[in-house]
Amino acid sequence: MESVFAVNSRRSVLTAFASVVAFGCLMSSEALAQTKYRFAYDQPKPTGYGVAGDIFNAKLAEVSKGTMGTDQYPGAQLGQEPQLLQLIKAGDLDFCITATANAATVSPQAGVFSLHFLFRDEPHLIKSLADPEVSKAVRGMIDETVPGAHALTLMTLGFRNIYSKKEIKSIDDMKGLKIRVQATATEDATFPVYGTQTVHMPFGSVYTSLQTGVVDAAENSVNVYLVNKHYEVAPVMSMTEHEANNSLIWVSDKLWKSLTPEQQGWVQAAADEVGKLQPSKALELEHQSQTKLTQIGVKIVTGVDKSGMQKVAAPMLEKLAGELGPHASKIAKLVQAIK
Repeated sequence: MESVFAVNSRRSVLTAFASVVAFGCLMSSEALAQTKYRFAYDQPKPTGYGVAGDIFNAKLAEVSKGTMGTDQYPGAQLGQEPQLLQLIKAGDLDFCITATANAATVSPQAGVFSLHFLFRDEPHLIKSLADPEVSKAVRGMIDETVPGAHALTLMTLGFRNIYSKKEIKSIDDMKGLKIRVQATATEDATFPVYGTQTVHMPFGSVYTSLQTGVVDAAENSVNVYLVNKHYEVAPVMSMTEHEANNSLIWVSDKLWKSLTPEQQGWVQAAADEVGKLQPSKALELEHQSQTKLTQIGVKIVTGVDKSGMQKVAAPMLEKLAGELGPHASKIAKLVQAIK
């Protein structure tokens, strides 16, 4: 009969062997999961950009069975949006998020998303960004006009509102304001008709410019205003909701061409998940941010009379879209047709 000692010894060897095999499998699994791609954006992570980054990474890991993932670089660690676009086009960055307004610096027709009152309300915004024909038209526009990069999906940070040291209750209160706006032809054409003087500058310079009086006002989404603490130097936000704060997820052509068709499908699936889930989550974040601002004493002006702005903007919408080009005109019509 085999001794108890021999049996125990055999069990110990088998246990040790099983542990080695398990460890080896774990190491192999971890090794497979090490293909990480750089995913950059210039806003802090607790914004709709971070929401998008998390959704993208989770879905990419899921569909690729852990073989692909991203490392996020928020807060302009790798540069602000114009710099990120150049890195993407050069193939020195894998993925990034930029506002459609900054996309207009490399594809002017992307300025269609800066048209004022193109989106009627939050439900219309969500439906428009999730619409397959709108997404297809945007990807086609970028593929035709921007070498070295592809657009994967649309997303949003909600609507843009004006903030300054004074209340904006109607178009009359905007007369003479020096306002920092995004550098698009649509902004430069529309804001002056409201009676304002437009000023362009990188987003990172807005806080100091408001503080020193270089500009009287700026405009952005509620959450961006909150997390960047712009309320410290412009403590009144007026809910003008004049323009959607939309963005694109980009992939470099260099990375895209290095992927197999299956991997490209995984990347697009991850981007499609962002387009489907991120807008409603971003708008929820907007509402939560408005509550927080009110709680800390920031003046939120609701019930703004937008009729004067809308009256001015309405006849300009079709005209400006047409001037931007055929892609812009097509996208504007697609968005307007969504009920």
